[in-house]
Amino acid sequence: MIISASRRTDIPSYYSQWFFNRIKEGYVLVRNPMNAHQISKISLLPEVVDGIVFWTKNPTPMLNKLDKLEKYNYYFQFTLTAYGPDVEKNIPSKNKIIIPAFQRLSKEIGKEKVVWRYDPIFFNKTYTIDYHCKYFEIVASKLAQYTEKCTISFVDLYRNTERNMKPLNIQVITLEQQTELVERLVEIAKRYDIYIDACAEDYDFRRLGVLPAHCIDKERFERIGKYKLDIVKDKNQRDECGCIESIDIGAYNTCKNCCLYCYANYSNSSVNNNFAKHNYDSPLLFGEKQEKDVIKERNIKSFVNGQMTLFDYGEEGFEI
Repeated sequence: MIISASRRTDIPSYYSQWFFNRIKEGYVLVRNPMNAHQISKISLLPEVVDGIVFWTKNPTPMLNKLDKLEKYNYYFQFTLTAYGPDVEKNIPSKNKIIIPAFQRLSKEIGKEKVVWRYDPIFFNKTYTIDYHCKYFEIVASKLAQYTEKCTISFVDLYRNTERNMKPLNIQVITLEQQTELVERLVEIAKRYDIYIDACAEDYDFRRLGVLPAHCIDKERFERIGKYKLDIVKDKNQRDECGCIESIDIGAYNTCKNCCLYCYANYSNSSVNNNFAKHNYDSPLLFGEKQEKDVIKERNIKSFVNGQMTLFDYGEEGFEI
């Protein structure tokens, strides 16, 4: 089983102590986002957790505690864009805090475990094609030794986030604009030995050398863990999504980054209310079990192929 921590919120930034407590206890409780009174009990024991994907914009609170993850295979999806506080309200200084955190994380766990995300991409009067290219290169130059690839995507407009995004005056992006930007980003990335893939895009950019992304990535886990996984594509994601099956342990309306484009936050007041209910000793991310709640234990199993032999991998973890 793969754990996603989390597409719904930034656990490393705001809930890392809770996460480490859950690792210690060996399980987590997760409310069903479609039925609040239905709670799943999910094992976090190393015997059944084949890997963990952390999604974050700032892993700083976790950096001194990475030794607690020594029994797990994991990697980070690290979003680092060129947007300012007008878009990403609560992200600290990119130059002083976020880029150094990226570099330190990579030094400690290896660049194959830190995937740079430059997404979602949108255009307005400030954030033009030229702006993205200029600052993409600045960031790429600082991350060149610390990551293998950059995952990009263009912004999706959700009904739930229309109000939050309205002040940005986002422009409609044409296919021609997308193609121009992708071409230019690919050329920039090549100069820094970084390759680009695209997350869940309708348009196929293969002719530009950009493959569809697998953000929860079977091959990356196999390379990191030196094992084989018998696991399939996640049928709960969009058709364009290449991710394998996973269980997300986050919750919507809990991310204090408060980025205006975020699909996981519907209202800042809900975020503040939920965050106030957070208790890092609780098995739930926020709040406590209620009388009407029903807890069901998920049937969790490992997908590691037990038939693997000692000859499947060489010393560096690659197939031979």
